[in-house]
Amino acid sequence: MIQELLLNKALASGLLGWFVAQTTKAIVLTIKQKKFRFDLYSLPGGFPSSHSATVSGLATAVGLISGFDSISFAIAAVLAFFMIYDAKVIRGAAGKQAQSLNILIEMYNEEEGEEMNKLREKLGHSVVEILGGITIGILSAILIVG
Repeated sequence: MIQELLLNKALASGLLGWFVAQTTKAIVLTIKQKKFRFDLYSLPGGFPSSHSATVSGLATAVGLISGFDSISFAIAAVLAFFMIYDAKVIRGAAGKQAQSLNILIEMYNEEEGEEMNKLREKLGHSVVEILGGITIGILSAILIVG
């Protein structure tokens, strides 16, 4: 079973897409912040979208392996669409809610003299970040599947 997982080109394409996107994001943030931190591999948001890279790599690999007219590709493509939609719209709305809550937290901290931690506001992705992730995912699948 482990050997089958290691030889699964669709899975490898998705994982490579995630790894390349997260590594790119970590490098960009390291340059901006002038400091490397391992938690940069787990931060949401930013360029490129690792969610988009992962699901695009998987869907493209499934299409290349099973055919773009297969039921498997249809399932992978629909799931990829919803994952990318979530990264853009739903997580973007959650980021806006975090901005509003941070205003309340700031007011609370001033009134109570306490330090309640603020929420992370950058959760969703811009269209450019998503397109970057999709490009990485497609290229990852082409590299692995051929």
